Amino acid sequence: MLLSPVGVVLAVIFFIVLGKLTFNVLPEYERAVIFRLGRLSRGIVGSNGPGLVVIVPLIDRLIRVSLRTITMDVPPQDVITKDNVTVKVNAVIYFRVVDPERAVVQVEDYLYATSMMAQTTLRSVLGQSQLDDLLSKREQINTDLQRIIDQQTEPWGVKVTAVEVKNVDLPQEMQRAIARQAEAERERRAKVIHAEGEFEASQRLADAADVISRNPAALQLRYLQTLVEVAAEKNSTTIFPIPIDTLAPFIKGMQTGNKQ
Repeated sequence: MLLSPVGVVLAVIFFIVLGKLTFNVLPEYERAVIFRLGRLSRGIVGSNGPGLVVIVPLIDRLIRVSLRTITMDVPPQDVITKDNVTVKVNAVIYFRVVDPERAVVQVEDYLYATSMMAQTTLRSVLGQSQLDDLLSKREQINTDLQRIIDQQTEPWGVKVTAVEVKNVDLPQEMQRAIARQAEAERERRAKVIHAEGEFEASQRLADAADVISRNPAALQLRYLQTLVEVAAEKNSTTIFPIPIDTLAPFIKGMQTGNKQ
């Protein structure tokens, strides 16, 4: 009995659909979770991927699970820090599925569950931190977040590889307070550096005075050097005192000549 053209077309469509349901090709980064009459099973050829996975249509149900690392933004969370400062913090979390069967069986939606776990953990961990630690110890906080979230998602077959706090939005009054604190700190450092310079300069002057006191000629040489520096200035008239010690040899010589 020959089939009509319509019957031939329907038969071709039926076999195409049947083949599509039976033969599944999974790329290297995907695995199949197969349920046969509601129970976990494997494909007809005993493989869950990658490559060709053969199932029984209408009896087996195949769910594809990606093993690639997933990047997920954690929405901004209002957090009250340990020192009672309200901040808005958001983060990004990197995770991947390491056990496809547990990711499907143990939790209804591992993506949504991981996102909710990250949000609650972010509020909990940052709520136990001081504002200064939140701003200065970001790496330590990221490590704590990654460790805690990974422990919570491990039963789902999900491995959290990294958590990074992106932005910390502070209230305007707190930003101004931090700016004033930073300015005061810079002024303090400037005064300390200036005082240290004055102290070092005074020590050097004390050393120079000690050297000059032991050698009076050094004082006269310094005085003459100062005269040279003053004479180099573009002044019309220069008035300077002459120490009597400088003229003493000349006065003594004149007195000796007059006696003779």
